[in-house]
Amino acid sequence: MALYEHVFLARQDLSTQQVEELTAQYKAIIEQMGGKIAKSEYWGVKSLTYRMRKNRKAHFTLMNVDAPSAAMVEVERQQRINEDVLRNLTIRVEEHEAEPSAMMRKVDRDRDRDDRRGGFDRGDRGFDRDRGDRDRGDRPRHREGRPPRDDSAAESVATEE
Repeated sequence: MALYEHVFLARQDLSTQQVEELTAQYKAIIEQMGGKIAKSEYWGVKSLTYRMRKNRKAHFTLMNVDAPSAAMVEVERQQRINEDVLRNLTIRVEEHEAEPSAMMRKVDRDRDRDDRRGGFDRGDRGFDRDRGDRDRGDRPRHREGRPPRDDSAAESVATEE
């Protein structure tokens, strides 16, 4: 049997429970045809780069599959029929990664970074203050040592029009 990484995108208006039911349905098809699921990861709702079937976001799910090609063909056929599945991608790999996927590592890294910062409170950084109240220091209003602006070039362009 071959090893595959299979990712599918489900519509954003589905609940997480419905996406898990879809995943269980596809797992059952694979197991029924003699394959097995090594790992399944739900990546959550993410923004899409461009709209797909009038959706701007989608539920992302990854499955590491060890199954015959006929099983993957059947899963892809079922996903084309299902209106809730926007896209799918199946890639044959030499071996499955033992650790979490890059997307899950990114989520963990982002969560750790937010924990170190103390959450999403960014009011202490000064982004909420009025830009006109910035301290500009001792910077002169006009730069010294700079030659005066030559307005004759701008006037010649204006007269040609």
